[in-house]
Amino acid sequence: MTIEEEDQAAKTNIDVLLALENVGFIANMVSLVLYFIQVMHFDLSGSANTLTNLMGSTFLLSIVGGFISDTYLSRFHTTLLFGSIEIMGMVLLTIQAYAKNLHPSFCGKSSCVEGGIALIFYTSLSLLALGSGGVRGSLTPLGADQFDQKDAKEAKALASYFNYLWLSITLGAMIGVTVIVYVSTAKAWYLGFFISTVSVLIGYVVLAIGKPFYRIQPVSQSPLTRIAQVIVVAFKNRKISVPENPDELWLDRAAIVSKDTEPEKWKVCTVTQVEEVKILVRLLPILGSTVIMDTCGPQLQTFSVQQGNAMDPRLGSFKVPAPSIQIIPLFFMAIIIPLYDMIFVPLARKITKHPSGITQLQRIGVGLVLSATSMAVAGIIEAKRRDQSNKNILKPISLFWLSFQYGIFGISATFTLVGLLEFFYKEAPSGMRSLSTSFTWISTSFGYFLSTAFVSIINSVTKRVTPSKQGWIHGLDINKNNVNLFYWFLAIINILNFFIYLYSANWYKYKPENHDAAAASKSSQQQPKSASKEDKVQESTTEDQKTN
Repeated sequence: MTIEEEDQAAKTNIDVLLALENVGFIANMVSLVLYFIQVMHFDLSGSANTLTNLMGSTFLLSIVGGFISDTYLSRFHTTLLFGSIEIMGMVLLTIQAYAKNLHPSFCGKSSCVEGGIALIFYTSLSLLALGSGGVRGSLTPLGADQFDQKDAKEAKALASYFNYLWLSITLGAMIGVTVIVYVSTAKAWYLGFFISTVSVLIGYVVLAIGKPFYRIQPVSQSPLTRIAQVIVVAFKNRKISVPENPDELWLDRAAIVSKDTEPEKWKVCTVTQVEEVKILVRLLPILGSTVIMDTCGPQLQTFSVQQGNAMDPRLGSFKVPAPSIQIIPLFFMAIIIPLYDMIFVPLARKITKHPSGITQLQRIGVGLVLSATSMAVAGIIEAKRRDQSNKNILKPISLFWLSFQYGIFGISATFTLVGLLEFFYKEAPSGMRSLSTSFTWISTSFGYFLSTAFVSIINSVTKRVTPSKQGWIHGLDINKNNVNLFYWFLAIINILNFFIYLYSANWYKYKPENHDAAAASKSSQQQPKSASKEDKVQESTTEDQKTN
């Protein structure tokens, strides 16, 4: 095989895993809320919070995969390790769904899961969260590593990679929310889980087969250790005068060698180390201002699915399972992603001269506006659904009314999540890219946890202030709830958050395109500076070569 053919084989194998892994992952994400209610006998808010906690933990644990793949194992081996854990969790989930004696009896409480049943249930979810999360922290940067950013052609193709990464996820998800969800809800839950497990297993086998073709980057010193060293040394040197530099001078103290100080790791840091931490610090406001947007997705996986269960599911003679309505945003995404990459980006590139057409932060901003819009529309649709249900419960509105909120949010995710993945990968120091790419999933994770907190807080507050003394979201009957008000609450919060994001994005300074290529030479060429007559900056060539 030629080098070009090997590169293409590597990228194809990674895309295949992305698609097959998300067949099961997305199917579970959109249907488990019904499994929790129908089989595990959680109530409305309990099932929603259990799912959002599961998904929040999954995305939060991506940082573990990112850390390990940057520090101890290659991204390839880290993906296989956490993939094995993910498969173990899915096998255990399948066994519990199959064995009737491992199902709890209905008890009328918010949760009926206890004892040995609870042990198996929460162990399977924990393994699933750890495995799926770890894979997300290592697989995305593994795919991006197949592009040499020093090559102009490949650097340009890297922008398209993140679009087609999302397309692979979307195509796998389309199979998941149709075939897998139908089998789970219409046939048997254990069959759906079993097919998902087989799909994921095949995906990891395909990844393993492609090992000879991958560009596997060597691991480096722990990025967390490098960050900690800069912070600790900067604090120790807080009384030392700094060079005349207007940007982040506090951290610059970490690279100053005082008189009579020996150059040791926990006494002085390299200039490159300090610059790396500065880059990560600049990323944090962007990370923080996208968390609110990530509270919207959980509503479409929980309350919107429960809405769909109370709507008319018929499409001619065929009954559409409520979770399968999410095929609509996936369909939009499958069309928009190629159009965006093949039509919009080239046109925008001619105008802006930016290799991605528009900047990553501009792309993210568009997605934030659309996410707020999706919640506003969701509130309107729910008000219409509940009004019709109160008039005549036997003639509910069509399930396909939900396509509006799902479609808008699907377009939003195409802009925001893909933009975040590309932004955090490109802006990160080369030795911290897995960790930095995990920031996208950390934002998603915090969104899930914040969603859980919002549900609990809103319920607690509205129980006290509403005339009925019942929360907006309570019990099992969605017709007696005020989910529409909760949607509108999220829409308002997202609008306010957008203005915070605008400030953060305007403040952010992009990393120079040649930053990574120049990092080593900068360290070797930079001569010691005087912070004062008694202070100097350490030459860091040797240390940089060790740590980078």
